Amino acid sequence: MKKIVLTGAAGRLGSYLREPLSKLCNEFVSSDIADSVSNLATNETYVQADITNLDAMVALLEGADMVVHFGAIGDEAPMDVLWGPNFYGAYTVWEAAYRNKLRRVVYASSIHAVGMHKKTDFIGIDAPHKPDTFYGLAKCFAEDLASLYWDKRGLESVCMRILSCAQPTNSRAVGTWLSYDDLIHMVEGAITTPITGFSVVYGVSNNDRAPVDNAKAQHLGYRPKDNAEEFAKEIYAAEGPLDPHDPANTHHGGPFAAVELGNSGVAHLNLSTDDTGKE
Repeated sequence: MKKIVLTGAAGRLGSYLREPLSKLCNEFVSSDIADSVSNLATNETYVQADITNLDAMVALLEGADMVVHFGAIGDEAPMDVLWGPNFYGAYTVWEAAYRNKLRRVVYASSIHAVGMHKKTDFIGIDAPHKPDTFYGLAKCFAEDLASLYWDKRGLESVCMRILSCAQPTNSRAVGTWLSYDDLIHMVEGAITTPITGFSVVYGVSNNDRAPVDNAKAQHLGYRPKDNAEEFAKEIYAAEGPLDPHDPANTHHGGPFAAVELGNSGVAHLNLSTDDTGKE
């Protein structure tokens, strides 16, 4: 592939993706609002750009084949905080991709687009949107935007509903864990699959207790390898019995399903010190 662009390259997940994505193309461009990133690959350049600026996004995506869009605020926040980067920022990326005739947008969506479904429902990729927060609502908006740009403008998209891409530290993560290796595998599949149209895939590892069904996303070639069951006994023993009436325990969104709108969900995830955010 000639050129791939990654937004959100200075974030935690973007940082894991930079090296493997640089191997899939001749020219790799990382972008974020940070001043710089370190350890650039030999074919990598960094461009500081704001995803709320349409002209900046059009310039950033010039000559690209695909864009991997991870740039956004990675937590629940008031609507006026999320509106620019998470809502309008999605529009600028898809519109810039269309204007530059890109083949595909690979998007970091989230389980929070369907977070108010109950975990016992074992939902598939065709489950109707049921957001748990303004953050989840932004993911619904971007997924619908992706569908619209495919139907009306022929721009392919893969929306990856990431569950929990962080070290397993709580009982929810025994089912929702997405390892970093499986994250990379999923993104690579989203890029290299010849035809995707508008596709949705759940970003979850091969967990025995995974609460979602990825069967209808088999065409993307995503076959996760890691399994959080190895952490189950220790985590369950440490946490003890859970309240079966707490939405944080019963819904796909976990703590995001329980917090008041506008309040952080990440703050309740008990993340490892090595994991600083993004669901």
